[in-house]
Amino acid sequence: MEFEKNGCLLRIFIGESDRVHGRPLYAWLVEEAQRQGLAGATVIRGMMGFGKKNRIHSARILSLSMDLPVIVEIVDTRDRLEAYLDSVEEAITEGLATLEKADVRFYR
Repeated sequence: MEFEKNGCLLRIFIGESDRVHGRPLYAWLVEEAQRQGLAGATVIRGMMGFGKKNRIHSARILSLSMDLPVIVEIVDTRDRLEAYLDSVEEAITEGLATLEKADVRFYR
C-alpha cells in the first residue's frame, strides 16, 4: 500500500479497564482499525495520568492502579481517520480523541 506524505495521526486516550462488548476497548479499537484497512495502529500503556474527572491513575507500587492510561495511536489519511472515528465514537464512553497532521517519512 502506498501512503501519501501528508498523513494524519489519531490519538485516543482511554483507560486500561474500559470495555466494549465485554472486551478491552483498546483491543477492539485496534481490531476495528485493521478491519477498516487503516495503515497502522499502536497501543501505548501509560505509567501515570489523569483525565476529565481529575483522578490520578498511577503504576506506583503503593497505589497500584488497575486502570492505567492507554493511548491508541492510528496513522492514515485524515478522511479515513474521520470515517473511522465516526464508526467507533459511540463505544468510547470516556476519553479524549485528537487528530493532528503527520508528515509521513516512510511506510514499509
